[in-house]
Amino acid sequence: MGATATLSEAGLVAEPGQETSCSVTIRNAGQVVDQFAIDVVGDAGGWATAEPATINLMPGETGTVTVRFAPPRSSDVPAGTIPFGVRVFSSEDPAGSVVEEGTVQLGAFTEVTAEIVPAKVEGSSKADFEVAVDNRGNRPVAVELSPLDPEDELDFRLERDRADLAPGTAAFVRLRTRPRKRFLRGQAVRHRFQVFVVADGAEPIKTEGTMVQRQLLPKWLLPALAALLVLLLALVTLWFTVLRPAVKSAAREAAQEQNQEIVKAAQDAGAGADQAKKNADQAKQNSEQAMKAVGLTPPGDNPAPPGSGPGATPTRAANAADGTPTDFRVAADAKIDSNVNRFAEFPYTLPDASKTLVITDLILQNPRGDTGTLRLLRDSGGTKTVLLEVGLSNFRDLDHHWLQAWRFQPGDKIVLAVSCQNPGDRGRCTPSVSFSGRVE
Repeated sequence: MGATATLSEAGLVAEPGQETSCSVTIRNAGQVVDQFAIDVVGDAGGWATAEPATINLMPGETGTVTVRFAPPRSSDVPAGTIPFGVRVFSSEDPAGSVVEEGTVQLGAFTEVTAEIVPAKVEGSSKADFEVAVDNRGNRPVAVELSPLDPEDELDFRLERDRADLAPGTAAFVRLRTRPRKRFLRGQAVRHRFQVFVVADGAEPIKTEGTMVQRQLLPKWLLPALAALLVLLLALVTLWFTVLRPAVKSAAREAAQEQNQEIVKAAQDAGAGADQAKKNADQAKQNSEQAMKAVGLTPPGDNPAPPGSGPGATPTRAANAADGTPTDFRVAADAKIDSNVNRFAEFPYTLPDASKTLVITDLILQNPRGDTGTLRLLRDSGGTKTVLLEVGLSNFRDLDHHWLQAWRFQPGDKIVLAVSCQNPGDRGRCTPSVSFSGRVE
């Protein structure tokens, strides 16, 4: 028998971002001096450490090891009861190794962020936005959205006013704004509005957007109409003063000459019409006789083939369907890394693996002004190809609209890769990319 182990406390309570600990007492139950390695297994193993990690004991001797648990404040670690095991491995008697089990009751925290994408839209009668809500807490939350115009000059229409978010997920709610008053001409008017996002157990979040209302008439319309009117007046004046008298005189002379030519041509045609008819009949008769002499059937003796007459109509194939519209967002949460060539990857896989994904529009967002590099990759069976690379410090909101769409075959993945070089006091890099396109 190699060892025995006893936990000082089998049920622990911890809060995200804080530390808790317990001790394990180890006894060498063997007959020789032994070294024991201690580690933590289970779901808590990623954020638990044993101090010291190894211990040497004489036969019958006991020792104490402290096990520390430091759960991160992250949506990747859900709230609730998390089992763990403290494994004591004997180097002299591996079969005598033991595992002592316990649980950590992890508390819940709520962290919800929201933003309006894009932050500003121009339009004469309407403007379309999206409210992006992210649940960065470790428990599910239900959020309610409420738009507000302090000046009471806009009407709102939300796609939905409530959303349920699992930990680490985001929701996009379409929002359309319409100004209550419109104008044909004048300077553009800026309408600032807010959207309040209220989550269970959290303070309301306010995010702001702007609609820039333009005039209904295009700015080029009135100058174009004035120029067209001046041109029409010039043409009318030219017609009545110069062109019309000249045209009448030329037309009169041409009509007289044409009448004389027509009379002469009619006389000549009447004289030669009979002779031409006789020659044509004789030529037709000679042609038919020649074809019959060589065994051919003259034209007119065979019926027209089906479908070749003037009533035949060609068929046309139906167009294929264009596919199902789709849009989604991939967000990054990359830690600071001094190595500019090392990237944290955040993949996205199409829910239906049998479909083809076609991407036509991108919106890159860097609202906090992070520093580093953002890449978009195609992962095709483990082979990764860089599709787009841009420095984070070069943009806050950046739109891309493709004439030649990106096509991702079934099984391909879209990977958002971020290399974060923020200063230490700025924290992690959190850029995101919104995709629009269709599924075929």
